[in-house]
Amino acid sequence: MDALLHDFSIPVLVQAIQYNHLRFMADQGRSPQVTLHDDPELSWFITGLPYPRCNRILCARFEAGDIDAKIEAALAPYKARGLPALWHTGPATHPPDLGKRLVAHGLTHRGEEPGMAADLSRLPGRPSMPPSLTIAPVSDAATLRAWCHTFARAFGASPGIEEVIWTVEASLGLAPDGQRRLYLGRLAGEPVASAALFLGAGVAGLYCVGTLPSARQRGIGRAMTLHPLLEARALGYKVGTLHASSMGVGIYRRLGFETYCWMGRYLYSQVQRT
Repeated sequence: MDALLHDFSIPVLVQAIQYNHLRFMADQGRSPQVTLHDDPELSWFITGLPYPRCNRILCARFEAGDIDAKIEAALAPYKARGLPALWHTGPATHPPDLGKRLVAHGLTHRGEEPGMAADLSRLPGRPSMPPSLTIAPVSDAATLRAWCHTFARAFGASPGIEEVIWTVEASLGLAPDGQRRLYLGRLAGEPVASAALFLGAGVAGLYCVGTLPSARQRGIGRAMTLHPLLEARALGYKVGTLHASSMGVGIYRRLGFETYCWMGRYLYSQVQRT
């Protein structure tokens, strides 16, 4: 278990934001559906499924040598299998101009997400919620199926993604008191929202917060954000981290999250290169 982070200096928070994300993604390597590679220069995983979200280059730390050759070598597993992939960049990746180099190799810049952190001791107490909203950990197969369906719909995922998410998450096992924790929000008994918590790199990382379009603007997203983080605080965690979408960044700022870095995403697709 990582020592809990108590240092709120900017360089330490930037590192924690990135490495919690790396650990969360790499945790999928426990699944027999996922092949994970991790060495001092490069971390990546591949599922063999034709969706970029299912194949990712997580952290490239190319310090010396022929950088362009290393980029091509990193893409080789995806090229060989005809698979698209997402390549993530951030302050921990090297060289500093990696994003420009990726574009030169034919990848498409898909945007930047703010890496945010907050002092969990400053969070408000239990959120006020719609009376019929309940939030519970995912602890059985039926609830996991509902979580996957809700998460996929909330994010407008491509056809087939829901089944991919289910296959991977089911193979990881369900441990509501473990490092990886999933939460399902139900409104009047119907699944409407998802969230995930990952305890790693000494911080509590929040992921997968989504609400169905029909249930938005009711405070559900705020409740789904606070519930896991307050559980983490009760466990002794001092720092919460996340990567914010444009839809959620306002909620996170109002809860005390601040931006400490920016994380880039680049798409590799053979379709775009032909």
